[in-house]
Amino acid sequence: MSIKYVHKPNTVEETIEILDQYREKGKIIAGGTDLVIDIKNRKANFEALIDVSSIEEMSFIKVENNLVEIGAATTFTEIAKSKLLSIRLSGLKEAAHSVGSPQIRNKGTIGGNICNGSPAADIVPPLLALDAIAVIKSKDGQREVLVEELFLDKGKVALGNNEVLVSVKFKNPNEKQILSFSKLGLRKALAISRICTSVFVEFDEEKICKEIRIANGSLGKFGTRERKVEEFFKGKKLTEEVIEEGVKLMQGQVAERLAGRSTVEFKSVAVKGVLRNALKNAISLNN
Repeated sequence: MSIKYVHKPNTVEETIEILDQYREKGKIIAGGTDLVIDIKNRKANFEALIDVSSIEEMSFIKVENNLVEIGAATTFTEIAKSKLLSIRLSGLKEAAHSVGSPQIRNKGTIGGNICNGSPAADIVPPLLALDAIAVIKSKDGQREVLVEELFLDKGKVALGNNEVLVSVKFKNPNEKQILSFSKLGLRKALAISRICTSVFVEFDEEKICKEIRIANGSLGKFGTRERKVEEFFKGKKLTEEVIEEGVKLMQGQVAERLAGRSTVEFKSVAVKGVLRNALKNAISLNN
């Protein structure tokens, strides 16, 4: 199937109407940093492109009361440079800044990074650690679902062929909460993530870890919450000894998950350093 039509709607409602017309024969494009490559390699199995890159109601960063909302067509550069996002969300901004080259960051979008369902999507672990919610629209109405629940398999997300991801939203961290990020790539420039980790921590007055959410990328079929490791850290002070015990637990979890794969030895060891850095970043940012 070759591309026959290109649509550039001005509103979400227009997008929904066009998408409903084509269904599985239509494809949403925003930055197109991955999709354009597929098209060039003749992997495009659809006949209509629907370009949402100019839709203002899908390209925004909004902070109101206790809630942050980011439009799905918002670029990584816009996220990385946003003055609306506080230092307590530095993990999200760092993840956006770590994506590819400046050209890719200028074009690539948060929505595309989610909808591609790539295990190496840098922006996904921070969103999982934030317990972010996806806002999805179609002619049938609007639904909201945890970003975590969108991922079904490598490259496969739970979006109907008439649905469009409009935005993601999450609670704005308070003065006792922090989001950090750490990444291991093949090289700094243009690095596709080998491992990336994001940690959301809430400390109490005694610097005890009251709440923690840890999410990894590139350690499975899609971004993953690490609930067993989270349970270990809860209620503890993040001392050097506790952190070392926790990263060893993480090593065991990864070794079990990737058993039989060629990358298991490297990744089960490397994740220790990435998680350790993310935890120490969180502690440093909270001081």
